[in-house]
Formats: sequence, C-alpha cells, structure tokens
Amino acid sequence: MESAAATVLLIEDHLPTRAFLVDNLSADGFEVLEADCLAAGRRFVRTSFPDLAIVDLGLPDGDGLELLRHVREADRVAGCLDPDLPLLVLSGRSTDIDRLRGFDRGADDYMVKPFSYQELRARIRALLRRTRRRPGTGRLRVGALELDPVARQVWLHGVPVALSKKEYALLRALATEPTRVFTREELLRGVWGFRSMGHTRTLDSHAFRLRKKLNAAGDAFIVNVWGVGYRLVDGAID
Repeated sequence: MESAAATVLLIEDHLPTRAFLVDNLSADGFEVLEADCLAAGRRFVRTSFPDLAIVDLGLPDGDGLELLRHVREADRVAGCLDPDLPLLVLSGRSTDIDRLRGFDRGADDYMVKPFSYQELRARIRALLRRTRRRPGTGRLRVGALELDPVARQVWLHGVPVALSKKEYALLRALATEPTRVFTREELLRGVWGFRSMGHTRTLDSHAFRLRKKLNAAGDAFIVNVWGVGYRLVDGAID
C-alpha cells in the first residue's frame, strides 16, 4: 500500500472520535500521533514531522485555524517545519463560510462531522499521493551533517546514512535548534508523544543508536547532557 508507512497527526479533543480514528487508521497501516489540543498539535508538527495532519477546529485551547496559519506561514528556508504539510480539516462546522475560512487559512481538504471513515481514508490517500510529488524544501546543515526534511534523508560527509523512522525524528527534532539542550521530557513528548515520563529507556536507546551511526567516522554530533537531555553539535572534535 502506498501510504502504509505514512505518519498521520490527529488533532482532536473529542475522545471517542479520536479513539475511533486512532484504531481505524492504525489498522489501515498508518502511524498515528495523537494531540488533544492546539499546543500539543503545534509541538508535534514542529518535532515529529508527520506526513499529513487531520485538524479539528474547536479545540480547548484555541482554534484549529491557527494551526493551519502557523504551518502555512512557516519559513521554508529555516526548515523548522514543512509549510507544505498536507492539512485536512475534520470539523463540525458545516457552513459555506466555515469551509471558505478553512481553505483560506491553508486547508488542503475539508470534511464535516459526522463523516464516513471510508471517505476520510480515501481523501487521506489522495492527499498523500499528490503531496509526495511536490518539490522538497531546503536542506538543513549542521557541520558535515545534512538533512532533507521532506525526503527524510540524511547525509554525513556526502554519504547517505540509513536511519529508522524514530532515529530520524529524534535527529530532526534536535536539528531544529542546533546546540540547544533539549530536555528528556521535551523529546519524549515531541517525538514519541509520551504524556508520562516514567522510567522509559526509549529515548536513551534511540539516542545511543543514532550517536553510533553519526559518530562512525570519528565525529561527535549527539551529545548527552547528563541529567538534562540531548543536544546536536557540529561534529567537530577539538
């Protein structure tokens, strides 16, 4: 299936609707990120790099239209997020004015609740087919490390580096602000969507594998700041 590995960000505060969509989208082979408010949705867009976002408009901490505007007004050159991210509005607002506002703010598609899941799935796949043909955004460079945010490819000294999906998401999150220390909580929430930190070793194990791959040539890119989190540096060793 063409879209089997695609990551869908679902921004929906109504728990029954969100649970229904998570179950069905997951069963259809999508990786689903869940957000129940505008702030969480913005964090996922910035750090987890979904292939498509489904956005409700009536969120507890703001209007979903603001997320559409936030994405579409993003700086393409800076590359902190993809301004061409496919955005599908799924809302109970059903008037022509509501639809027009959605499209004016940057929606690629607009569906009204109650909805047919089969139709929603078909629209998701159609958007993914179209957007995979779009030209990529600018690459990010940190020393000898280069990232293509849309193609999700990484090069080190000009040589491609094979990363897992989560390894790439972790690297991409750190690359949004090179040299800044990202706390464990930020990374676990932003990349994995964890709400409770607990004693998980997920972050450390992924960071270890990522560091091993990037440091194979003697560089040092991923730095563990003990007791705090991780940061990305330019790889140069003094």
